[in-house]
Amino acid sequence: MLAYEVILKELGENLAVATSGREALEYLLKNEVAVILVDVCMPELDGFELAAMIREHPRFQKTAMIFISAIQVSDFDRLRGYEMGAVDYVPVPVVPEVLRAKIKVFAELYRKTRQLERLNTELEDRVRARTAELERSNAKLVESEQRRSMALAAGKMGSWDWDWVNGDWMWDEGQYRIFGVDPKSFKVTSENIRRLLHPDDSARLRRAIAHFERGGRSWETEFRIKQPDGEERWYVGTAAATADNAGRTVRVSGVTIDITERKRAEDRQRLLAQEVDHRAKNALALAQSIVRLTRGTTVREYIQAVEGRISALARVHTILSLSNWQGAEIGRLVDEETSPYSTGERIELFGPELQLEPATAQTLALAVHELITNSAKYGALSAHSGRLKIRWEVQRDLLQLVWEERNGPRVQQPASRGFGTRSVITSIESQLGGRADFDWRAEGLVCRLSVPLGKDLPAGGVNIQPRISSNGEATVLRSVGAAE
Repeated sequence: MLAYEVILKELGENLAVATSGREALEYLLKNEVAVILVDVCMPELDGFELAAMIREHPRFQKTAMIFISAIQVSDFDRLRGYEMGAVDYVPVPVVPEVLRAKIKVFAELYRKTRQLERLNTELEDRVRARTAELERSNAKLVESEQRRSMALAAGKMGSWDWDWVNGDWMWDEGQYRIFGVDPKSFKVTSENIRRLLHPDDSARLRRAIAHFERGGRSWETEFRIKQPDGEERWYVGTAAATADNAGRTVRVSGVTIDITERKRAEDRQRLLAQEVDHRAKNALALAQSIVRLTRGTTVREYIQAVEGRISALARVHTILSLSNWQGAEIGRLVDEETSPYSTGERIELFGPELQLEPATAQTLALAVHELITNSAKYGALSAHSGRLKIRWEVQRDLLQLVWEERNGPRVQQPASRGFGTRSVITSIESQLGGRADFDWRAEGLVCRLSVPLGKDLPAGGVNIQPRISSNGEATVLRSVGAAE
């Protein structure tokens, strides 16, 4: 043992000595060992048995073991030793240089192996860290792409890319969606895209291509697409070019935005502005006519007459504004004009629901205002016992409105037409192309107004029929008294 210690001391390695197989096993379980020198002949456990026990432990299955034998061993013994895990045999007497060389080789091999293991562990750690980083980056990229796709979808947008050199196109899902084509059947080529363009907008594509060929770097334009289902939609396209080192365009990328709703809103706004201008001019013309044609014996009477007619015009404007100037329901219009005089059981209204065009509603409202004002001054509504019935119906595209007064002061036909009568006749006949007939009966005035409906009628005529009460009359829309 001392001889081996002296021989191996020059290597500068850490030498451990075990005087028996059991002592060697106890040391191995507590320490890392690079090389084991085992004497074949030992008490209790010989070298072969110790080698077998060492190899059964997972940690020492690759540990180098050198057998030392002071007796001649046969090939069978060597083969048995190798089977037990020995890597070499050293016969006695030991040659120091040979033993040191072998130990040095296996010690260095142990260090290299451990170094490789550490490097491999470090490499695996770096690979795991890099893989985790790539997975995080990929997850962020996927999340970012999902957010981008959601943002593009929410904004009715699509993105595209065009390889300027080989002509290849790439569309994202949003581009297919807003163009209304199926990605499975639609092949994205310059020719197919050109076929989708509105014929009047094809020149815009040619101008864009010429712009990039001249070295342009960005382009924006509005264009129309006729989708496969026949719908025409508006888009705005923005594009940016990528150039090579020589300044030649190699790629063009861009975004397409569906602006159809914006275009339609602009059209509606433009039409609305024109309509507002038209309505304002009409209202001012009506107000001007009211001011110019109104008569009064006193300033106070004149002011009251003008205010009453302008108030009637304001009321019908309120009704029209509630329907966004789509029209006015005749029952509500008549009710608004007659409501100031509907005390007691004096006024009865009968007729079907019917939507009037704005121009018709304005003129009819002023006519009803003149009739109600005249009745309040001179007719049935000027007496407590007076009664008024207003009924209307539709006959062959004509609105027939009958104004019937009774139980008021005795009526005599006027020698000349007053302003109210002239106003009713002029507005109905001149402005609406209808007819106004006045029957000055002694028991009360009867006025019949016939107004062509034209666009006032729904398609196919009046499709909302009046409801009939049990006594055969149309249901009263507003009545303070009982129906006849």
